[in-house]
Amino acid sequence: MQTSRARLRRPLLLAVGAGATVAALAAGMGTSAFAATVFSDTFSDGDAAGWSKSGGTWAVTNGAFTQSSTASELARQFAGQSGWTDYQVQARVRPTGFASSSALVGLAARASSSTKMYRLALLGSGRAELQAVNGSQITSLGSASVGAATGTWYTLRIEASGSTIRGYVNGTQVGGGSDTMTDAGRIALVTAYAAGSFDDVSVDSSVSTPTTPPTSTPPASPTPTPTGTPPPASWPTPTSSVKVDATVPVPGTFDGGMKRYYGIGDGGQSESQDPMFELAAGATLKNVIIGAPAGDGVHCEGNCTLVNVWWEDVGEDAATFRGGTTYTVDGGGARSASDKVFQHNGPGTVYIRNFRVESAGKLYRACGNCSTSYQRHVVMDNVTATGTKVLAGINTNWGDTARFSRITILNDPNRSTRICVKYQGVPKGSEPTEIGEGADGVNCFYSASDITYR
Repeated sequence: MQTSRARLRRPLLLAVGAGATVAALAAGMGTSAFAATVFSDTFSDGDAAGWSKSGGTWAVTNGAFTQSSTASELARQFAGQSGWTDYQVQARVRPTGFASSSALVGLAARASSSTKMYRLALLGSGRAELQAVNGSQITSLGSASVGAATGTWYTLRIEASGSTIRGYVNGTQVGGGSDTMTDAGRIALVTAYAAGSFDDVSVDSSVSTPTTPPTSTPPASPTPTPTGTPPPASWPTPTSSVKVDATVPVPGTFDGGMKRYYGIGDGGQSESQDPMFELAAGATLKNVIIGAPAGDGVHCEGNCTLVNVWWEDVGEDAATFRGGTTYTVDGGGARSASDKVFQHNGPGTVYIRNFRVESAGKLYRACGNCSTSYQRHVVMDNVTATGTKVLAGINTNWGDTARFSRITILNDPNRSTRICVKYQGVPKGSEPTEIGEGADGVNCFYSASDITYR
């Protein structure tokens, strides 16, 4: 049932005549005085008063605002105030025609000009994408397949709070991250080479916090310890070699005496391989060299500690953290990991310190498509990396964080090593989408002084 706009938007516009309300709105809607709906239009009165057109063929028909031309390169309708800062905007959107797979129908927030805004788009390809649009430059902040189809209504919502931008389709987050392109602006209804209808537009000054993933307290930034043990400059020589034919369970503390353990799996990337060591909750594995083949390396079923453990040739993963809340890797090193070294599937925080990594895809990856979407954290301190593409990959839409201190990167004159790469986490069965990288003070924490190139 639609609510008459005469009872929603017009009283607000009359109130804007009062000086105090004008000042509060102009200062930004993030104030507690406006933790409520401040704009709404259901188009049930048959007109589009208060909207400003830029391109396209628009009309209010059957209680919805419709743009009917698929030939329009950009068609937009703007509303609201240019001083709006922190808010969420929501609308029901129905695509009625796409001229191509890249055509779009969508919603925008913080439109500081006709070509600068955050846009949540339903694409002709069937995907939804949250975008930072600055003229012809479009940066993806995440996307997901939603099966966008013509004739179907979708509820789109954009939340903008400080530098954090999130986009939702039918209540499910499809994109998000930190971006500072524009900090204020109007709302907009947008199409590009597509036709569509819009209804039930509302703007609320209170921004909700996503609650889908179970949350954990992010760790504090590591405090550098001048007396910490530096990662060894060379790889250790094993005292002897032990062939292993089955997974070694570790219920307490296992001290390998710097022996090399090998013999599980085929040395490849198959996800069905057994681990070399399986640590029970609270267990410690130390002074071990894991040779090839090593299967799926080490599995931690709960909190665990790995001290001075070395992987000579990582197979599937060096270690997988599956349960618990705190996992510590202190000393040791890993090399020849074509994909990743440490895989974080469970909740909590992984601490990696005094560690050496060589020739790896990623040192750490927070699972982006596990069956449970936990919030995960990693803290790296006193790590030396050589020939490693990425130090950490995290999912910003689930609130993951990565913190770095005393990182040394060797033999990288072009500085191609990526410190912190951000992904859009997705349900199991889908593939995560990369949405950005770099320090932002929200998910990726480090400064230039934390990274040394040699």
